[in-house]
Amino acid sequence: MTTPADQPPATPGSGPEEWERSGVRLRIEDALATVTLCHPQRRNAQTPAMWRALAAIGRALPGTVRVVVLRAEGVSFSAGLDRAMFTPEGIPGEPGLLTLAAAGDAELDAAIAGYQEAFTWWRRADLVTVAAVQGHAVGAGFQLALACDLRVVAEDARFAMKETTLGLVPDLGGTKPLTDLVGYARALEICVTGRWVHAAEAVRSGLAALCVPLDELDDAARDLAAALLAAPRSAVNETKALLQGAAARSYDQQRAAERAAQARRLRDLADLGD
Repeated sequence: MTTPADQPPATPGSGPEEWERSGVRLRIEDALATVTLCHPQRRNAQTPAMWRALAAIGRALPGTVRVVVLRAEGVSFSAGLDRAMFTPEGIPGEPGLLTLAAAGDAELDAAIAGYQEAFTWWRRADLVTVAAVQGHAVGAGFQLALACDLRVVAEDARFAMKETTLGLVPDLGGTKPLTDLVGYARALEICVTGRWVHAAEAVRSGLAALCVPLDELDDAARDLAAALLAAPRSAVNETKALLQGAAARSYDQQRAAERAAQARRLRDLADLGD
């Protein structure tokens, strides 16, 4: 069954038409949700309005959704932050970077925290998320791809973290997954130089799970989504939680977490849960 994009419950003051005007489209097919960046004429450059739409979509997903695929229309996944944010005029109705810089500490922290909401829900314990990346994924675009659990890339995909070369830092949640994936030294080198990471290197370094020809990208992402959906949801959620917490645990702590998770699974399968 396919659910039209206007069916998920809308966050107050927000809905599918507003999301699409902001450059994001949602489609739900049973347990699979597809989020599409749909401003290809602007290479899916990101704005605060797009971030609000992405955050609202995360809140609006029905509980039946298990897997989310993030894709983009056009030649680029996302060219990063809309350059208008760097100008004195900024984007109409939005605070520009100069305005943010002049804000008080609490106000500035709250503004950045609000922007980060668009990037944080992709790693929720009850979802597995897949980014399908083609062309450029720059800055905020790179961080949005990193927000997902998994990445499938087209052969023309190129990642770059340009914030530091512009005098800023990556602040949309990307530094943690980047470091987890490639290690501290490589993450530092990628961020400070702002260089391009091409698709083949992305696969070699663990940034991406799979590289395919551009015309096969959507099919590859859907095939991966189908494979993820084939396993029982509760077992997937437990496995994801085990792996997400592994880096912060000692070996003995991880073994204990495995035992506790397996006990829950065995009792659930035997219908002996609380």
